[in-house]
Amino acid sequence: MRKTFTISTLAALAASPAAAATGPFFSLHNTNFVVLLAFILFIGTLVYFKVPGLLGGMLDKRADGIRSELEEARKLRDEAQSLLASYERKQKEVQAQADRIVETARAEANSAADQAKVDLEASIMRRLAAADDQITSAQTAAENEVRDQAASVAIAVAREVIAKEISAAQANKLIDEAITQAGSKLH
Repeated sequence: MRKTFTISTLAALAASPAAAATGPFFSLHNTNFVVLLAFILFIGTLVYFKVPGLLGGMLDKRADGIRSELEEARKLRDEAQSLLASYERKQKEVQAQADRIVETARAEANSAADQAKVDLEASIMRRLAAADDQITSAQTAAENEVRDQAASVAIAVAREVIAKEISAAQANKLIDEAITQAGSKLH
């Protein structure tokens, strides 16, 4: 501190405005000398009350506060970056899971569509088989009906022909033969 004081005093004495004043320099009538004395007194008072140390301490405290705030900001930034990385990782995991769900849904939809095609073909085959069975049954029924009608017509025609051409004795003989045949076929 003393070095600073002496250096500032020498600088003030060597200053060009001090050399420009009129009259003797070390006189109280010289305003430059009075200003120099006031300045030296002011600097001395500041040094005596340790104002530079207080200012230095305050600046150090402020620097420490700023340093701690910067450190806290770094920590917050690191936490934010780790949180962001965590969220990005989770977002990627969720996206991957969504992609897997979509893939599974597509596969299930394709499988369901294939199964529906197989079921539809089986249903069509069953309906075609049922229709064929109905057609065959209707055809058989129609053939049986035609046969029955033909037999009825043939019997009716035969009855008329036989009734016209056969006598009662011949009819009784035919009836007895039919009874004998029926009895032998039943036993």
